[in-house]
Amino acid sequence: MFKESTDRVISKFVSTTTEWKQYERVLFRFGFIALLVFCIPSDLGWYKHLFRIDWTNLHARDLYDIAHIEPHFIDSSRDGRWGIGGYVSWLVVLAIAKVGTIVWTLLDKKNKEYTKLYYWLTVLVRYRAALGIIGFSFEKIFPTQMPYPSLNHLTTNFGDFSGHKIFWTSVGVLSTFQVWGGLVELIPGILLLFRRTATLGAALLIGALATIAIANLGYDGGVHVYASYFVVLGIFLLIKDIPALYNLLILEKPTTTLKLEDESKNARAASWAVKGVFAIYIVVFSYLQFLNFKYDPYKQPSTAGVKQLRGLYEVEEFKVNNISIPYSPVDSVRWQDVTFEDWTTLTFRVHKPLNVDLSNSGGGQSSSGTGHSSVDLEKNYEGAGVAGGRQVFHYYADTVHHTLYLLNKNLTASKLNTKDQYPKDWISVEAWKIIGDDNHLINPVALSTRRDRDFAKMDKKLIREKMVLKYTVDQSGNKIILEGTDENRNPLYVVLRKSERTFVAPPCTIVSGTY
Repeated sequence: MFKESTDRVISKFVSTTTEWKQYERVLFRFGFIALLVFCIPSDLGWYKHLFRIDWTNLHARDLYDIAHIEPHFIDSSRDGRWGIGGYVSWLVVLAIAKVGTIVWTLLDKKNKEYTKLYYWLTVLVRYRAALGIIGFSFEKIFPTQMPYPSLNHLTTNFGDFSGHKIFWTSVGVLSTFQVWGGLVELIPGILLLFRRTATLGAALLIGALATIAIANLGYDGGVHVYASYFVVLGIFLLIKDIPALYNLLILEKPTTTLKLEDESKNARAASWAVKGVFAIYIVVFSYLQFLNFKYDPYKQPSTAGVKQLRGLYEVEEFKVNNISIPYSPVDSVRWQDVTFEDWTTLTFRVHKPLNVDLSNSGGGQSSSGTGHSSVDLEKNYEGAGVAGGRQVFHYYADTVHHTLYLLNKNLTASKLNTKDQYPKDWISVEAWKIIGDDNHLINPVALSTRRDRDFAKMDKKLIREKMVLKYTVDQSGNKIILEGTDENRNPLYVVLRKSERTFVAPPCTIVSGTY
């Protein structure tokens, strides 16, 4: 019975004159409209971004945002807390498809089959899936999506990590695994560009992205909806070949695949033209993503920190208002586990509750309206999803006068501040001349118009906690004295001793950023 049904389906699509059954035509109309809405951008912001791109001075995220197309009618939050509720926009798609199907069915009484339309729908879905998954893959091939854990992550208690942080940090430790994960996404993307390999590409796409969707649902990673989107596209592309695959793999009999194609010269010319565009897209995107990986990782600050300060430290002495505070694991003022990263970040732990950023990036908002700003101050992947009283500060370094000007990177906490303890000119003009333009402290080859726009878009009214600290490093490089004012402008004096602590995590084999 299954074989007879299979033969009927195959013969139907080989002959464009075979009449479809009524329910098949209705199902096709519904699927056609739904997939059309899935594949064509419905977010006005996508079009605004497209027309604002400076094609002569591109950033990797410019192309990524073009490739990132999915139905977006209701904001389901980027931090993963909605869980399966994140699929709410899909319900809107189904509603649109239902209404459209009713109207189409009432108006279209002549067409008895939609073989050619079905073919062109598969072409659209193939190229759409390829565009998105290839863009998705380069963030792993050049591992920036899940960075190697920073010093503050390595020193943070496991129980202080949110679910998504545990998952993403675990993958970040294994940079080579992340690269292979990117190749597993790139390969089906390329296979989908060709009709003869599209079935294999669709099967690999489903396997790879279903795994990502399930993992993100389990760990609140926030990418489950977008990953599921590709699973749906893959299932659609694979449906027509399921009868043939059943005959071949289960019944072990010769079979014929469903043949959908347009052999006209115009169609073939258009096909190769699109493939040519994809070839350029892959080359340009891979180059831009390499620049992003090498000089401006999108989740990791790009500006090099002061080399003398880098490392993990224990607090030997701690004074506020000239009053010494002895060590206590439950003290809400005294610092613990101080880290200076390779980039311009200082972190320390205090025993008090803080407003935790639950997003999977903490990257602020870029000028395109999407996540991940190019501004180091707004890159808070270090603090996102981390509890336990971990404070994360970005610093500007005046290396002539050995002074650090620090700003709290926690956007969630900063939005609650109503009073700034420091004056507007808390960093002098002379100090700024030494610090330099924060936007241009990276290799010039990685500069872009998008980066300029991100810096111009910074919220100047946002009140972040600040500190001003002079630093002194002894000759051995193992001891640092910080002296200045804290968040409340109280006198602060801290003596740090470098820790030789070792970690279970293996050393990073593929290092992002240039420091």
